[in-house]
Amino acid sequence: MKLRIEKAIYGGSGLDRHDGKTIFVPHTLPGETVEAEIQRTKASYAEARLAQILEPSPQRIQPFCPYYEACGGCHYQHATYEEQLRLKESILRESLHRAHVSDISPIKIISASPFGYRNRIRLHVQRTPFALGYLRAQSHTILPIRDCPIAAPSLVHAMHALQTECAPQLSSWANEIELVTDPSTGQLLLSVYAAAGTPNVTRKLNDFWRTVQTALPNAVGCAAFTLAKGKGFPTLAAQAGASHLTYTASGESFRVSPGSFFQVNHFLIDRMVAAVCANRTGTLAWDLFAGVGLFARRLARNFAQIVAVEAAPASATDLRTNLPHQPIFAKTTLQFLRDATAKPASPVPDYVVLDPPRAGLGTEATELLASVRAPHVTYVSCDPATLSRDLSSLLKSGYRLQKLDLIDLFPQTFHLETIAHLSLA
Repeated sequence: MKLRIEKAIYGGSGLDRHDGKTIFVPHTLPGETVEAEIQRTKASYAEARLAQILEPSPQRIQPFCPYYEACGGCHYQHATYEEQLRLKESILRESLHRAHVSDISPIKIISASPFGYRNRIRLHVQRTPFALGYLRAQSHTILPIRDCPIAAPSLVHAMHALQTECAPQLSSWANEIELVTDPSTGQLLLSVYAAAGTPNVTRKLNDFWRTVQTALPNAVGCAAFTLAKGKGFPTLAAQAGASHLTYTASGESFRVSPGSFFQVNHFLIDRMVAAVCANRTGTLAWDLFAGVGLFARRLARNFAQIVAVEAAPASATDLRTNLPHQPIFAKTTLQFLRDATAKPASPVPDYVVLDPPRAGLGTEATELLASVRAPHVTYVSCDPATLSRDLSSLLKSGYRLQKLDLIDLFPQTFHLETIAHLSLA
């Protein structure tokens, strides 16, 4: 069918309507006229494949990666970077509008280089023939790759070395391998993920580590995790070399262990911390979903006490090292808020920062946070839909949206990060 793309939507596709049904077409841009072929049909919408571009957008460019469209990682390489930022801002505004979040001030865009920004990649292991790669678009099959233009060059180098030197040590037991680097030092940390019940994990990891030390002299350590499919956090099964990487960001050094969460765009980490923490002072601050303490460490410069909350075991362990002499709660944010609001006369924080996963804060936790009545709250979000839902609830409880920042941590992809600053009216 012939379509004229109306707008971009969250998820990477363009949208048009045909015979009363919404049609989603990947790799298109607003204003383009295209031919599309229906792939899947639902009651109210259909998903289509782009067959031909009849009238291209002026913002269309040639994708720079040979795996684009086959790989499921990137979604906007066919658009200029300026157009990518414009699309993300329009998607964010529309999401907020649908949730009845009005009176949106101008959105500040924070961006940097759209290439070589990732300090972490996670590769799937194809065992026969041995190869490393990402998942194919809309698939669970592996696409072997030799390059990734959005990854830090040191990670691409490491990927090549592993493919060349480490097939015998990985092909029989590894499902995935994660590579993490601090580009400022070049240090590399590796994590191997295997199925729960894999035998002789310690021996297999030690064999792998001996080869890694020769193939990748900048590697400081590696770990093996076992993971029951779809069940909870991975279990640390073995380690070799150093137990962690030291990552320098925002004037601080952080312990980052295998399996811990740390922001992925090494160009924008310092600016993100500044956007969240600059000019914040007071007696007590809460850092919810604290990770390894990226925001908490900066806040500790200007607050007498920081309360940090993190449920993931690996991140919580690093958090205790990165934020000594401060209260650390290794529990979910929901449970922390339940406990905090149940205590009579609990001290009210001057400032709360939260950085939840894509599921957002959720109804109960949002209501509990609103009941705390902290005068200032900053919500860092990686999903505009759940952000809009939670902001709507907070605004109804008496908060006002003071400022919105769109920080583009994931160029070339549909993912967008938002920093929403709120204050009590």
